[in-house]
Amino acid sequence: MKIILSLMASMACITCIMGQVPHYVFQKKIALPGDGGYDYLYVDQPNHTLYVSHGTVVHAIDLATQTTVGEVKDLQGVHGIAVVNDIKQGFISDGRANSVHVFELQTFKPVADIPLSGKNPDAILYDPYSKKIFAFNHSSNNVSVIDPSLRREVALIELGGSPEFAVSDGKGKIFNNLEDKSQLIVIDSKTMKVENTYQLDPCGGPTGLALDLLHKRLFTVCRENKGMSVVNMDNGKVVTTVPIGAGVDAVAYDPTNKLIYSSNGEGTVTIIQQESADTYRVAQTLSTQPRARTMTLDPVTHNIYLSVAESDPVTRKIKPGTFCVLVYKMQ
Repeated sequence: MKIILSLMASMACITCIMGQVPHYVFQKKIALPGDGGYDYLYVDQPNHTLYVSHGTVVHAIDLATQTTVGEVKDLQGVHGIAVVNDIKQGFISDGRANSVHVFELQTFKPVADIPLSGKNPDAILYDPYSKKIFAFNHSSNNVSVIDPSLRREVALIELGGSPEFAVSDGKGKIFNNLEDKSQLIVIDSKTMKVENTYQLDPCGGPTGLALDLLHKRLFTVCRENKGMSVVNMDNGKVVTTVPIGAGVDAVAYDPTNKLIYSSNGEGTVTIIQQESADTYRVAQTLSTQPRARTMTLDPVTHNIYLSVAESDPVTRKIKPGTFCVLVYKMQ
């Protein structure tokens, strides 16, 4: 399986070697049961598994076969998923329960529920530098730090605003968007303190966040100005802003092909070519489906995955039996 995936990744990069920009096309739709809301998707590459948050359930999809292989059930309000492969466990932010649910990666069976001091945990990530889980509490403007081995909260960091997506550089720095302040904060994962706060003007309402470690650039997507801000991660300065679609939520970066993907609720993915650390252009506007705003990238196959359901245009209620994951591949 690893050999097949490596060959697929090599073929996907041929267009970049030839100096051409990859073009994305629709591959398939993965239908999933249930009619709840939806939020983050997460790729666990070592185990070739895609996790999809969906109301009170997290679906697990095999990346090779693109079929469902399991579920984590009986939650109250799922948001994000993080994985710690060293201990073979996954961690789910359960917003309505104000807790983080722990499950076994191989069986998807429950291990524990970790109560949090903060309210409505949303974004969640594992920081390999500190070996801690960070659960960002959207309603209480703080982040709960969890020791995954002890399975308990060990610190609470005040943020000064409502957190959205976060990324770790793996070297002791965690970057997090404050949606209501239009700010980017930097957390030192060793001292467990906010060490810097940067204003993201002209960005308004930042949501998704992605990281380019090689060029030390952050990509933050913003709803109010319909733009992706390219930020110097060393000093927090906005280098440039690239236009994207309306209703953005997530963003992903492919370092192999130098592409950034912005998933927009209007029903598009803005695909941006990185020509240099400070030069960017829109390479493709990919049509998807209205309200397909949450997304993740498989860095090996370069497929992008978006979760979505059809909704009533008047009431905006989800139409029963329409929830799915849309798969787009590089052509």
